[in-house]
This record gives sequence, structure tokens and C-alpha cells, in this order.
Amino acid sequence: MLEKQLAARDAKLQKLQNALSSALLSFKDSGLDVYTKGDNVYVSLSNRLVFPLGSTTIDDKGKKALDKLAAVLNENPDINIQVEGHTDTTPVTKLENVKDNWDLSVLRATEVVRYLTQEGKVNPKRIVAAGRGEYYPVDARNTPEAKAKNRRIEIVLTPDLSELMQLAKSSASSSSAQGKAKGKSAKPASKAKGKKKSK
Repeated sequence: MLEKQLAARDAKLQKLQNALSSALLSFKDSGLDVYTKGDNVYVSLSNRLVFPLGSTTIDDKGKKALDKLAAVLNENPDINIQVEGHTDTTPVTKLENVKDNWDLSVLRATEVVRYLTQEGKVNPKRIVAAGRGEYYPVDARNTPEAKAKNRRIEIVLTPDLSELMQLAKSSASSSSAQGKAKGKSAKPASKAKGKKKSK
């Protein structure tokens, strides 16, 4: 039973990835990527697609991409969503009320969450915003190209695993109960042998 549930989860992740790749295909050349890693599907959006340089305001092209993303998310209501903001290592100097890259990454992630929930009508109970700052680079080199890759929004999509966890617990409890039952059934046989020898 658990194996079937795991297979169904994997099939659902693949279906979700395919749906996202198809819906967002026109943005691929603008710095958008969809891929599966572990138990999650990732949608990575380059900042040049979503935000103007040095801004926390989503531009028109970014809104179009998020509209298509929201449509797929609304078709999969049992998927949990985490929006992560990432920056490069360049210190923030020209943005008012933004102290550092922590601030910038959180503000951008929050702006995407706000757009998805308010304009895209994604259920806010499913979604969370997180700022990663400069500490999760995809390219650690100190070059303009690497920094451009690191400035991004990553949307991490995770299936609801509560049913799988319950099945795993049930399976473990069943195995434990069977083990105890075998142990109990073995004891009388041992005693019987002992009595036979004493005679």
C-alpha cells in the first residue's frame, strides 16, 4: 500500500512538472526553469524576468509569468508552496528602507506571495515567503554572469505528505504488532519443551 502511494506521489510530481513546463514555456528564454529535486518541484525565475534591477516591484513580464503559474497552482490545491528570494553578494546601497540582502530577498519573496494570493487567487494558507539572502548561490563565482544567476526567485512545490506519513506509521505499527505476536506464540512452545525434559 505504501509503495503504491509513493508511486502515485512521484507520478503526481511528474505531472505537475509537465504542466508547469508547458504553461511557462514561453518564458524559458527569459530565465525561467522548472525541475524536480527530491520530493519537490522547483520553479526558478531569474530576477530579470520578475523584477527590474534594484527594485522590489514586479514588472509586467513577471506578472504574466506569475499569472500562468497561479493557474497551475490553483489546479493542484493539495500542493504546498514556499516562495524563496535569493540575491547575489553585492551589498545593497541604493534601496530606501532596505538594510541588506536579507531584507531584499524577503521583500521580493513577499511581493511574489502577495501577487499570487491577491491577483492569482492562490489560497494564502498554502503559501509561505522566505528570504535566503546571498547564502544559497547556484554559481559561487564572482562574475557578472554568476551573480545574475544567483539573483532569483525559487518557488518550491511540495505535495501533502500527511497521508503517506499516516500509512508509514500504520505499516510500522502493524509490523511491530506482528513481531510481538510471534514472540508470544514462541514462549509456550519453549515452556512445553522444558516440562517434557523434566519428566
